[in-house]
Amino acid sequence: MVVTGALPSTETVWTWLADVPDPEIPVLSLVDLGVIRDVVWHGDTLAVTLTPTYSGCPATGVIQFEVEQALRRHGIDRLELKRQLSPPWTTDWITPRGRAALKAYGIAPPGSTACPRCGSKTITEISRFGSTPCKAQYRCGDCLEPFDLFKCH
Repeated sequence: MVVTGALPSTETVWTWLADVPDPEIPVLSLVDLGVIRDVVWHGDTLAVTLTPTYSGCPATGVIQFEVEQALRRHGIDRLELKRQLSPPWTTDWITPRGRAALKAYGIAPPGSTACPRCGSKTITEISRFGSTPCKAQYRCGDCLEPFDLFKCH
């Protein structure tokens, strides 16, 4: 399907992108993670600006591919994907909905000092590195469950 007639609004495009999951943490959309920084039309070409969580993020290529595929499914055939490294991504860009999704999934959101499962504040760092470079591994002192904590940066 190719977009004909009026171009979709940027608000509509943001809605489409809100359905694209992060490849490493699929309960988060790329919009809720805060890596999609801008959506703008330049004539009949849609420009989408992405900021990876860090410059060496191994998922960056997959993220770009998934964004492109999602937009092409909606009929966008003229597309420019831009990578923006400055300002660098920060966990402050994760939306409140994204933070709630992390917690519900069992990952403590950035800045959290409590177990996402039982709410206990008795937690201990096991490893500065979790299942992905952006997370650290913790254990709850009360329910004894291990969990990832999303690192602040």
